[in-house]
Amino acid sequence: QVQLVESGGGLVQAGGSLRLSCAASGRTSGLYTMGWCRQAPGKEREFVAAISWSGGSTNYADFVKGRFTISRDDAKNTVYLHMNSLKPEDTAVYYCARRLVPWGGVSATVTDFGSWGQGTQVTVSA
Repeated sequence: QVQLVESGGGLVQAGGSLRLSCAASGRTSGLYTMGWCRQAPGKEREFVAAISWSGGSTNYADFVKGRFTISRDDAKNTVYLHMNSLKPEDTAVYYCARRLVPWGGVSATVTDFGSWGQGTQVTVSA
């Protein structure tokens, strides 16, 4: 089983930037797509971004395209989410996750992911 630990969240003003990190440990072998999802208070968890096992393919939700970038460093077993031009509506708990099955593509939904981390809070003030 893989364990995922997110970090890097915090309070930032609108227009600011943050970089989230997701460190994986345990059974990290295998060719898995990794992703980020988020959940705001009173709302369902939603897909944010995904990156393929090779790092060669990425996918983003429309509401973050052009502002967020997902990347991975397999030597460090770490996935990143670089967030720029943050908006108050980006406020949420951000979760790192791994696709349930290996070789899965980046066109994923929340239900395609498992092995969730504990989440990291991102708060964007107006």
